[in-house]
Amino acid sequence: MRSPSTDGIRSAEQIYQYFKGLIVSGLLGAGDKLPTVRQTVIDLDVALGTAAKAYKMLEQEGLVVSRGRAGTRVAESGALLPGDVAAQVRATVASAKRHGVPREDVASAFRAYWDA
Repeated sequence: MRSPSTDGIRSAEQIYQYFKGLIVSGLLGAGDKLPTVRQTVIDLDVALGTAAKAYKMLEQEGLVVSRGRAGTRVAESGALLPGDVAAQVRATVASAKRHGVPREDVASAFRAYWDA
């Protein structure tokens, strides 16, 4: 799971936001399995309690369901973006990367358009 986008993740809120982003973007779909809490601890080099808290936050929001030994999976009712919105976001990200636009600049632009 470690990638440049997860290297700075250290808090439960950041882990929660990371997985929530994967779910709402459609990159993780209903029924997809998340890494175990212990694997998340290893991948992100965080404390067990931190990872467990993030998973609990995802579960409380209804984004995931914990199925004991079967693991934690994206809930059927996970809040997915509509397909056309997800496609446009993917296209925007791909274009921004091609042009070397920093991630935070794209996020700021999305927020500005949203608030306009």
